[in-house]
Amino acid sequence: MSFDSTSRRRFLKANALTIGATALGFPAITRCASPNSKPQIGMIGVGGRGRKHVMELTKLKEDIVAMVDVNEINLGAALENVPKARSYGDFRDFFADMDDIDAVFVSSTEHTHAFATLPPLKAGKHVYCEKPLTRDVHECRIITEAAAKAGVQTQMGTQIHASENYRRVVELIESGAIGPVTECHVWTSRAWGWQTEAEAKENKDILYTPDTPTESMPIPDGLDWDLWIGPAPYRDFHEFYFPGPRWYRWWDFGNGTMSDLGSHRNDLPWWALSLDAPLTIEPISGPEPHPDIAPATMSVKYTYGKRGELPPVELTWYQGNVKPEIWNKGEIPQWKEGCLFIGEEGMLLADYSKNLLLPEEKFASYKRPAPYIPPSPGQQAEFILACKGKGPKPLCHFGYSGPLTEANHLGNVAYRAGKKLEWDAKTMKFRNAPEAEKYLGRSYREGWSLE
Repeated sequence: MSFDSTSRRRFLKANALTIGATALGFPAITRCASPNSKPQIGMIGVGGRGRKHVMELTKLKEDIVAMVDVNEINLGAALENVPKARSYGDFRDFFADMDDIDAVFVSSTEHTHAFATLPPLKAGKHVYCEKPLTRDVHECRIITEAAAKAGVQTQMGTQIHASENYRRVVELIESGAIGPVTECHVWTSRAWGWQTEAEAKENKDILYTPDTPTESMPIPDGLDWDLWIGPAPYRDFHEFYFPGPRWYRWWDFGNGTMSDLGSHRNDLPWWALSLDAPLTIEPISGPEPHPDIAPATMSVKYTYGKRGELPPVELTWYQGNVKPEIWNKGEIPQWKEGCLFIGEEGMLLADYSKNLLLPEEKFASYKRPAPYIPPSPGQQAEFILACKGKGPKPLCHFGYSGPLTEANHLGNVAYRAGKKLEWDAKTMKFRNAPEAEKYLGRSYREGWSLE
């Protein structure tokens, strides 16, 4: 596979010069079946994030013609907004009936993302998929390669990428405000997952899960539990798994904070530093891995090689109760969530909606570059415009978000393996630890396959 690390810098600056989408090599794909050139949209998963997509697309007056959900309650609520849409409980039935579909939004649980995304890609449909793109590295590579082959418009649902603040941070890094960046630290204080009961109380984890439940509970009315389990190993229903975001902390279903929030928070350095596949991934801290539950607190360090003229860089991820040493020493503002770029001429601290050049006195008279990354019309609108051939390729297309998702999953792999891993992205092998490759993917329950 060839990781899509083409020069986003050239693309963004070309946009700033108002060069058209076609001149930039973006696919101007319409493929809309309807006579008014509106894409006919199918929705897979219409609770949670899916419900928000239904509302946003309705506001944009787009045509939702089909909806799928394993939960009849979610499906019924969504149909109240789009009463003319046909409905399905099983997305496999939808796949057999999507000749009139142009684009598909996938908002199911993470462990079914690949299964909901691959058939539309193979059928030549545009696909928007919520983050993280897949449950594991193996699935992610399959989806990224399928998207490249399909030549359709794609988008991973990382809505923060559409924010003005992220664009301004990228411009500051690219314009050299703090010089070449060789170190980056990313942290989130969310502490959900495997931890002691005392830690859970301190961290206000209201969904505290002490261990894998041994008893079953009644399946909620309207929920097809067998379909919800899908390709994962079967287990009896329990409230620890459902509804969301409870499944998020289980290796079988979501892969925890690293894979979830990493989609948002590692997205910023990935974009600003033009990162590609990591060379090494090393666990720094965390409890003894639980066989079934992702950790609440842990940290992992990545090393990336040179990217063109950009120097090698180390990126360290922290979640839960751990923070960078420079934060612990009080040498930077005590933001609970943040991304710190350390360059040869200064530092840049950023969060979702704010950023700060450090030391502040040094940059007191600094003139920030004029904005050159165009504003986003919003994640959903950005995708729809691309599908219509009226806008550029979405910035979080699968060629970008696929490798980002892989890297996030690799952090979990290193944590579970308990050792520094040397990654060969081309062969998808660990040069020094073939035993860790078992965490890259899994076999599926009978009746489920990605082939």
